[in-house]
Amino acid sequence: MSSDTSSPAAPTAGLDELAALVAEHEPAARALRRDVHAHPELARAEHRTTRLLAEAMERAGLAVRLLPGTGLVADVGPAEGPRLVLRADIDALGVQEATGLPYASTVPGTAHACGHDVHTAAVAGAGLVLAALHRAGELPHGVRLLFQPAEEVMPGGALDVIGTGVLEGAAAVYGLHCDPTLDVGTVGLKAGPITSASDHVTVRLSGTGGHTSRPHLAGDLVFALGQVVTQLPAVLARRVDPRAGVNLTWGAVHAGDAANAVPAEGYAAGTLRCMETEAWQHAGELVESVVADLVRPYSVSAEVVLVRGVPPVDNEVRATAALEHAARALLGDDAVLPTRQSLGGEDFAWYLHHVPGAMVRLGTRTPGGTTYDLHRGDYAPDEAALATGIGVLAATAVSRRALLQVPRRPAG
Repeated sequence: MSSDTSSPAAPTAGLDELAALVAEHEPAARALRRDVHAHPELARAEHRTTRLLAEAMERAGLAVRLLPGTGLVADVGPAEGPRLVLRADIDALGVQEATGLPYASTVPGTAHACGHDVHTAAVAGAGLVLAALHRAGELPHGVRLLFQPAEEVMPGGALDVIGTGVLEGAAAVYGLHCDPTLDVGTVGLKAGPITSASDHVTVRLSGTGGHTSRPHLAGDLVFALGQVVTQLPAVLARRVDPRAGVNLTWGAVHAGDAANAVPAEGYAAGTLRCMETEAWQHAGELVESVVADLVRPYSVSAEVVLVRGVPPVDNEVRATAALEHAARALLGDDAVLPTRQSLGGEDFAWYLHHVPGAMVRLGTRTPGGTTYDLHRGDYAPDEAALATGIGVLAATAVSRRALLQVPRRPAG
């Protein structure tokens, strides 16, 4: 690892100093993470988490502003001039934890099964490091820590937060996301799209209902729903360029309760994901058209409810290079790995429609250990990943390379 800071693109603080500060503040960040993990809160109900973070950031000397409802921003460094933004998401999932950890969730049916507790603690830990650098006069520009609520729902909290003006004066925005397929001590990076667009789709069918002995009189709603469930994903795969990566997967299907009665109502709900923004913009209209064609022969009515979610996270090239530069300097060349675009959705994407930025994937797997997938109750990231996340975010935040000056994208 090199500690040369002569280049104008290098961090202002020396790498040895930065690493020492990460080691100093990592225990506090770890304790914060365990507290948040043990007390998970669902979207837009993160009141305790917000208070905990506000108190921790105020103790460190950061200027804290609470957001409407839940969430907060904490500023460190010069108030004038452009600033960088480090974003974390603070909400949990409606999943029962099954890790057996000493600090496991104390809330039945709710857990940080997506690693948002790690995201939150990494940004908070970076804030502690940056506050120490600011006190030493080694933070050349302002940094805003953004703790966003409601990432796990659609529409997510990013749009609400952006509407409060948190990106005013921002030159770039950076974030991280846990990746259970990468080992601790490594990060994954990719310029361009790194996640996919994601929407919620619900198809509701209605008819007269009736006796199963006379489906021709009742309108066989269950059979029609079966056609929607099986044929709609297949038709989308034939009507959209396969390179767009359109994928419709159902998560809930329900119709009726009695074996000898045709129900009058039924529904299927799932997620529609697209790897390309253009395909995402038109997929909803296509879904409505195909559903209407599929149910027309069965004398039932169909309603399609599409909740627009998020576009792909599209990492800006120079922002990705800034993250890569910081990670290579701090962790070594072998620790920075290429990554592939996933079908997962992330509302960090909306920030990138306003300012340039990038998201890095943080390795959370114990080397040689089990790959715990996200959104499962047994997801247990290796806590050693926290120091890596804090270090990469802090090193990026103090780098002049990361302070981008490029035209903003139009909102939308």
